[in-house]
Amino acid sequence: MGCGLPSRQTVNAVGGGLRARSVQVGCRLWSLEGGRTVQTTVTQVVTRSVREVVDVVTDHVTFTVAPDQLLGTPDGWIHARDAEGTVLAWTQARKLCRQRLAVRPGYELGYMIGASCADGTVGKNYVSLVVNDEAFATRFASCLAAATGLRTRLEAVTRPSGYLQRDAPGFRVRVVSSYLADLMRQYVGGDSHHLRQRFPRVVLRDRETFEGFLDGYTDGDGYRSKAWQGRLLVSANVPFLAELARVIGARFTPRRGGGASHLVVADSWSSPGTFTAEQHALELRESAWIEVRAVRLRRAESPKPFTLYSYRLDPYPSFLINGHLGLEPW
Repeated sequence: MGCGLPSRQTVNAVGGGLRARSVQVGCRLWSLEGGRTVQTTVTQVVTRSVREVVDVVTDHVTFTVAPDQLLGTPDGWIHARDAEGTVLAWTQARKLCRQRLAVRPGYELGYMIGASCADGTVGKNYVSLVVNDEAFATRFASCLAAATGLRTRLEAVTRPSGYLQRDAPGFRVRVVSSYLADLMRQYVGGDSHHLRQRFPRVVLRDRETFEGFLDGYTDGDGYRSKAWQGRLLVSANVPFLAELARVIGARFTPRRGGGASHLVVADSWSSPGTFTAEQHALELRESAWIEVRAVRLRRAESPKPFTLYSYRLDPYPSFLINGHLGLEPW
């Protein structure tokens, strides 16, 4: 029977969703390649008439395609009619048009991550740091801009102080970027809450990035000792400090009875053979897997058949159908 989409089915085009019948030669469509979003171009549109289509019901949406339409799964491509009970490659369609960042590794990236893990806030679509130290806020803003290319601005603010029992002056750096917010959550294991975040192993890409991480975290939740050569890092997140201790080969004993624990990081941690670089992706993984709850056959109830639209694409033969990955096997 072949592949294709009925005329009113949404296709994720660059610039916004289009009905299948509105896609023309030259249109650029979104696709997925290796976990990231890419663009592909329509070079030919073909139509045909059929009497049957299927409604594919996933956790997020229902979309309609030809029974033989190929859909992406962890095990390869599968016909839509056979997709019930499996999972499909998927991305959030509403985030396709956002700005993507070219993140640069190095000291600045490490500092930004370390400061955020210590004192930052990762919201739904923003990353911010509010601190009392203007120099710290300035360094964070500078490193964030250098690592991501985003514009930053230092703001003077006030915030309540439980110790002083009054509002205290401070400084805020706040960048609105859902891409950066999602990326920071990815770096720390999905949950950016300070008590649940995981150690961001992406900072182990190279020694320069890791040094930046240590400096950023120290400026936020730590201090350098005046009596010995090293620093003390503070956190109530015991697994976070324990993993960091293993990385630098340090001994770590959590504080009994809860509360904040301390990790001693001597400057001698960097002796030859201590640091081992690891390969971790800097880019955001924009794809996920979504379960197919049901596949329902639908027949044309009137003499008028369904009109299906299929596309020849270049350079990628796949495209997104309401965020779900489909393939045109030309």
